[in-house]
This record gives sequence, C-alpha cells and structure tokens, in this order.
Amino acid sequence: MDGFLFLDKPVGITSNDLLFQVKRKLGIKKIGHTGTLDPLASGLMILCFGKATKLAHHFQDLDKKYTGSILYGSHYDTYDVTGNVLSSAEVLFTETELDLKISEFVKTYEQEPPMYSAIKIGGKKLYEQARKGIEIDRPKRLVHIHDFKRTSEFVNAEHRFYTHVSKGTYVRSLAVDLARSLKTEGAVSSLRRIQVGHYSVDQAVTVDLLAKEHVLSLVDYLNSFDKLILDDYLVHLVKNGTYLDERQIKTDKPFVVYDENNNLIAYYEVQSVNRYQPIIIF
Repeated sequence: MDGFLFLDKPVGITSNDLLFQVKRKLGIKKIGHTGTLDPLASGLMILCFGKATKLAHHFQDLDKKYTGSILYGSHYDTYDVTGNVLSSAEVLFTETELDLKISEFVKTYEQEPPMYSAIKIGGKKLYEQARKGIEIDRPKRLVHIHDFKRTSEFVNAEHRFYTHVSKGTYVRSLAVDLARSLKTEGAVSSLRRIQVGHYSVDQAVTVDLLAKEHVLSLVDYLNSFDKLILDDYLVHLVKNGTYLDERQIKTDKPFVVYDENNNLIAYYEVQSVNRYQPIIIF
C-alpha cells in the first residue's frame, strides 16, 4: 500500500502508539509520519505508507493551525501541564495587556525549542536527555507567527487561543514566551492541530473508524502534479533511474512521468536548474 492517511489523533497517547495501532489495523509494515503530536495534543496527523514515505517532506514544510488553551502561573519542564512544575509566578496582567502582548507575537522571531522535543543535538533526541534530567543548550530557530489571538474569556488564569504558525514552530514555546513577556509563567493546557497547509482535520478519520478505503493512494495524490509524457526509449531510461534535463522539460516544479499509454512511470523533483532527479519509480 502506497499512499497517505489523514488521521485525527486523540488526546492521551503518543504519536508512536498511534502508528502502531494503524500498522496493526491495516496490516502495513512501512509507515511514517509527517510530524508528531505530543500526548497532550489531538488533531491532524498525516501518515505515509510505502513509497509515499519519500514524499513526507511535502507536508513537513507546510504551515500549521492550532487551537488550544494556555494556563498561567507555573512553568513546567515539558512546557505543558503534563510535566513537572519548576517554578511559579503571580498572574497580575489584565485582559487588555494580554491581548496587546498576543498581538505583538504576530511576527518572525527566534524561538527556543523545549527540551521535551524530538530534535536531535549531537545525535541524541532532546526528550531522551530531558528524561535523564539533562538540560542542553538549544539553538534558537527562526519561526513566523501568521496569526495569534485569544478566543475565550480570561478566567482562572486561563484562556483559549487560535494560532497559525510556520513550520518548525513549537506552540508550547510560544505559550512560554508569551507568559514571560507578561512577566509571569505559563504553559499549554490543551492543544489541537486543526490544519496542515490546506489539509483540514475535518478530512481526517479516527483510528476506531479507520479502514483501507480512507488511504489516499499515491497515484491519486500525484494526479495534481504536472505531467511529462515520454516515448518508450526514454521511459526505459527513466525506469533505470536516469536524471532528466532541459531536453525533456524546463520547469521549477516537481512533475510525474507517464508513458504514451498513460501509465505512471516516475515522480521527479528539481535538483538544480534544468536537472531533475527521480524520487519514486513505479
């Protein structure tokens, strides 16, 4: 099975546990994801099967949208309320001050990832070091917050929010940074990913209702890409992994190769100007 699955992850399980459930239910061995969600979080996860795992980057580079809630007053080692409290602070700001600070985060800024993340430094995942009580300096990454707003009343030091962020953004870090800009501490208390690029959680299925017909086949996914039809001689070369160049096509976009009988042969990506690399050969 080669294709993609849009899954609605429930709260309370790890992304790896969810992958295991999908493997067992669909009888699939080769499976990957395009971005994990923390156990606290729910929402859209995009999984890829078989040859489609080579296209995971198509989804990893997309913007993401979330809803959730932030609780102020304590700092947790996980940057969400499932962790251990490391420090506490008074919550003295007003709703007006809160909204002003939230609006100031609609920008590009350098964000420090949490220790409890899957980022690797020195070949080791940060969360594995965090579980051992080891704190490592994390290089900040440039992220862009397209939209960020409060979506509920501010009651009992907590409010709901909506945000639209660039790839690589940690919403948990955003919550911590916002709280500290308000001279207090804070953490994510709930989180739901509602969109990845133009793919919505409304298109997703829960693991309980999952069936093979919910998988978007790789062939159907590639239907929207530009097509290049080649003769039998060039098709033979393509099947052997030949790179293409300006003699066959001039483009700055990925494309698919078909033979003259409309059979799908390969998927190509741009390697450099007028040089194209086969990524998947069927």
